[in-house]
Amino acid sequence: MSRAASRAPKAATDTARRRLPRQPAWTATLTWKAGLFIAVMCCALAALLGMLVHVSVAGHTVRDSRDRALTRLDEVSRLYEAGEPLPRSAGVDPAGLPAGLRALAVRGERGTMVAESEGRPTMWAAAPADGRALAVRLDYTQSAAAIDRLDRSILGSSALAIGATLLVGAVAVTRVTRRLHATATVARRISAGDLDARVDDPRTKDPSRPLDEVAAVSAALDTMASSLQRKLQTEQRFTADVAHELRTPLTGLSAAAELLPEGRPAELVRDRVRTMRALTEDLLEISRLDAGTETVDLAVHDLGPLAERVVRAAGTPTEVRVVRDATVETDRRRLERVLGNLVANAHRHGAPPVVLTVDGPVVTVRDHGAGYPDYLLAAGPQRFRTESGGKGHGLGLTIAAGQAEVIGAELVFADAPEEDEGGGAVARLTLPEYVRLADPNTDSGGPDAGSGPDAAHRHTKGT
Repeated sequence: MSRAASRAPKAATDTARRRLPRQPAWTATLTWKAGLFIAVMCCALAALLGMLVHVSVAGHTVRDSRDRALTRLDEVSRLYEAGEPLPRSAGVDPAGLPAGLRALAVRGERGTMVAESEGRPTMWAAAPADGRALAVRLDYTQSAAAIDRLDRSILGSSALAIGATLLVGAVAVTRVTRRLHATATVARRISAGDLDARVDDPRTKDPSRPLDEVAAVSAALDTMASSLQRKLQTEQRFTADVAHELRTPLTGLSAAAELLPEGRPAELVRDRVRTMRALTEDLLEISRLDAGTETVDLAVHDLGPLAERVVRAAGTPTEVRVVRDATVETDRRRLERVLGNLVANAHRHGAPPVVLTVDGPVVTVRDHGAGYPDYLLAAGPQRFRTESGGKGHGLGLTIAAGQAEVIGAELVFADAPEEDEGGGAVARLTLPEYVRLADPNTDSGGPDAGSGPDAAHRHTKGT
């Protein structure tokens, strides 16, 4: 079988799966699953118990009616043998006698049967009489009505029991799921960077109190968060302390390097000192970003001219394309830091041409190299990791991502498709756009509407 043929059934299966309607999200919740399980089990238990009660009571009622019918048949048989008149409820081959019971009596056997007679439930009893069937009938209406009432009572009590069980079960399951939702919420907060978040389940406060499964999970999550917080704080303090300690000797080393006589050795020393100072400043900046103590200085800026200034300051052959300019309210210094790092990374690890495009509140920096490493696309920038083989410590993109988060922008890394001008790496920065609204006291058709100092404004997320 060819490889294409072997893939055909799988493709057909995947297509069939995609055509299936998507189930609502609430069907995946534990509350719904537990409620469905409780309902199914209650219905099954109610059906089983109801069937047992019905069979027992109906059997007892039928046996009692059969005994009375046979006793009555014995009395009628004595009257028939004595040649005395038979009562109205008895007779030989009476009308309405079931054919099966008639055949049984003709064969010389006695029997009973419940059947309809004149529209009413009737208990028949028959015995042989000179090759014919001597039969009696008893009214079975009250017994049948009693069984119907019993069935209705069973249905009503089962429905009441199922409803009460579902209510109690829903309350119990909701208490558990509420605690699980609280634990999941704390876990999401921790993953988002809030290392102070804790579940603080009261059941974990008393060591002598046994813990249920949810409390055990909550306690484990709190312990993990505390350990992670201590570890990260230790790393942050270490990074900040190392960077601070390096600044003083580097300052002295830089001054000493300036005193060296001109020549190739002096240039190498000064270059290494500049590299060390830049690395130290990057480490300090990362430590401040990790600490979460950064504050922003917001102001309104035109994005196109700001991007052009960044490229001019970088001194690199970067093409700037302004498809549509936009006004953003942001921290200019931090935004310039983000764009500068993206441009520098594109030139250092990518291949020319490098193009910076402004399209509304979206800024895209693209090179035409081999693209970003797989680890970066999967988990984002990682400090002190690079696979390009060139200079760098993996701090530029880490700082860019951190500063973008501080100013409320979204930074996404991706690879351009090969058919799109040869591929390459693409960094897309989306900023909150600043939109001026018309002053409600100004005619909306006027030329100055929304442009005065008191004009209202709003922020929208660029798409």
